[in-house]
Amino acid sequence: MNQPLSTPSRRELLRLAALAAAALSAPAAFAATQQADLRGSIDAIRYKTLPASGDRKSTSLQKMIDEASQSNVPVFLPPGTYKVSNLTLPDNTRITGVPGASRIVYTGDGHLFSAENVKRIELSNIVIDGQNRWLGDYAGALVQFSGIDEVLIDNCEIIGSRKHALQLERCGGRIERSRISGAGQSGIYAVESTGLSVTGNEVFDCGNGGILIHRWKKADDDSIVSNNRVYRIRANDGGTGQNGNGINIFRADNVTVTNNHVSDCAFSAIRANSASNIQINANQCLRSGETALYVEFEFQGAVVSGNMIDGAANGISIANFDKGGRLASVTDNVVRNLTLKGPYEHELGFGVGIAAEADTLISGNVIENAPRWGMQLGWGPYLRNLVVNGNIIRKAGVGCVVSVADGAGTAVITDNVFQETAGGAVVGFAWDKKMSDELAANGQNPYPQLTVERNRIS
Repeated sequence: MNQPLSTPSRRELLRLAALAAAALSAPAAFAATQQADLRGSIDAIRYKTLPASGDRKSTSLQKMIDEASQSNVPVFLPPGTYKVSNLTLPDNTRITGVPGASRIVYTGDGHLFSAENVKRIELSNIVIDGQNRWLGDYAGALVQFSGIDEVLIDNCEIIGSRKHALQLERCGGRIERSRISGAGQSGIYAVESTGLSVTGNEVFDCGNGGILIHRWKKADDDSIVSNNRVYRIRANDGGTGQNGNGINIFRADNVTVTNNHVSDCAFSAIRANSASNIQINANQCLRSGETALYVEFEFQGAVVSGNMIDGAANGISIANFDKGGRLASVTDNVVRNLTLKGPYEHELGFGVGIAAEADTLISGNVIENAPRWGMQLGWGPYLRNLVVNGNIIRKAGVGCVVSVADGAGTAVITDNVFQETAGGAVVGFAWDKKMSDELAANGQNPYPQLTVERNRIS
């Protein structure tokens, strides 16, 4: 038989309440005490030992960083401006501050931050300002790290670099939640990465590139570029695509580029050159000066899916079968509002929605307002194994141009919808020369390598 529960007395209730309050406040009090101790020691160094002159202040801050890394503790920079240069970060450097209020300002004469061949470097909650000052010939960037196992840059702002803002070579780790702007070259230049993640950043107003994932030689890279906002990227050094790209993947295999918002780039929103097993998915690409999404040159394996493209010279290009570029899937993209005007003179011209050459599926896409061609299938003899199925193309000069030049291979064009394509729905071309009348009409296909069936024209 259960015993009846006794009612606690008023004194017992007060005692329990006091114990609960003490338990709840203990972690906060402990954290505050720890932070106060850390802040006090750093404040003493900052205010009592950092001299006014730039060189002596750099020496004192360098000493503070060295001592903190040896003790494996972070350096906290209270709100203020720290005018320094030529800092070398040792292993286990952790520098943090108050977001937007702790400012490290470069005074010139070489570089600002560098580190080489260490395991871990962390920068968080600080502003790094290059003031557009001269950088030494040896320095590729305002912040330059090489051979770091794990770099963590979180919630920082990097502004005003004469060259790259951030350069990483042979590094892994994460760059996240940071604002990078005003770089003379690119915002982020990562070469020979070892599984780098670039996520949730804002990169804008850079001279030649936004986020660059490169390698010296083609190999696995495994980087992830996701959820970034990249905009107003110029091409100050000119060229036909080397510069002016929001996100550029070069020779780096197994890279994923997803859920980025990229706008107002002089050339491509996203450009993959010689990058095998590339995934370009669910990106927003607005007002690209040249081809919005470009997969080109020596690659095998590309998935381009679920992207929104509004405003570009060309929409999507899967190119360079002559250089080994092949094997792709282009599905469920929306491409609209293209223009005939590009940043240079092109042998064919601009205004093409989707172009592909070899071993590629093009399915479920919607193309609208492509003033030249809705689709370009092959170029001269460079056509092999294209399947074009279930797409909607409306308001295009020609709906679908397919190569019928000598040596061109097989294409299957079925179950597509064409509307307002004044120059024809499906038309054969040899290079840029029209070779046939409408091929989508029944009985009008004289090319045995082409299957053109069940397309709807209105």
